[in-house]
Amino acid sequence: MNVGVIGLGLIGGSIAIDLRKRGFAEKVLGVENEKLNAEAALKIGLADEIVDLEACVAASDVIVIAIPVGAAVKLLPSVLDLVAGTEKVVLDVCSVKECLCQVAAGHKARAQYVATHPMAGTEYSGPWAAMPGLFDGRACIFCDIEESSPKAVRLAEKIYDVLNMRVIRMRSDAHDMHVAYVSHISHITSFALALTVLDKEKDEKHIFDLASGGFSSTVRLAKSSADMWVPILAQNHDNVLRVIDTYIDKMKEFRTAIDAYDEERIRELIEEGNKIKRIIR
Repeated sequence: MNVGVIGLGLIGGSIAIDLRKRGFAEKVLGVENEKLNAEAALKIGLADEIVDLEACVAASDVIVIAIPVGAAVKLLPSVLDLVAGTEKVVLDVCSVKECLCQVAAGHKARAQYVATHPMAGTEYSGPWAAMPGLFDGRACIFCDIEESSPKAVRLAEKIYDVLNMRVIRMRSDAHDMHVAYVSHISHITSFALALTVLDKEKDEKHIFDLASGGFSSTVRLAKSSADMWVPILAQNHDNVLRVIDTYIDKMKEFRTAIDAYDEERIRELIEEGNKIKRIIR
């Protein structure tokens, strides 16, 4: 098949690499508005050609929307307009789903769209960050598939099977709530920790000399792109705020216990937190 990828960054570029390497894509057409990124994508070999949106859709059997969710919300109706009346299938890979499913609702080509979220990534962005095998063994969420045609869903399943991912199905609203807990709050806390340490480092120059592997792993996500995360947090506003409030409550519990020199309560909180080992090993 010919595969069109709109946005050749970490996720879109990594999809392009493996779909071609593993024999699914005969040709990859890319849409990339940033000139530097477009040139890099061609030089690296992520796409055979960089074309405009209309040419990409016209020449592709499947179109993957791999741009920040704020831009994807605006673009999706236009892509559906272009595929209406054809056999083409449209996927998106954004990490917020309800807003996209809402904007696609009622469109005459809604059945040709499958809302997907491959749960993989790194803190890096751009075509230089794309890599083979990024998705191997990871989960991909399919949302609101009852609104998609069985044929479109089967093609999406085939694509993610080629990417060596397992598929989990759920409602878009449930997806957005779950990712607020397992992904979005992790990035917020990492950004907040980075800001805290950077503020203190103005006075204490040795902080980064003393930083250990624990600090590096905790703050790693603070390297993530603002262009990606601003629209994610804005589009998943309600769920993110609820998780932030819960996180602040837990921080206050630690603060209260530490302020009171309450070692027993500190131990209780830590041991309660240790239970995460049942989920993440």
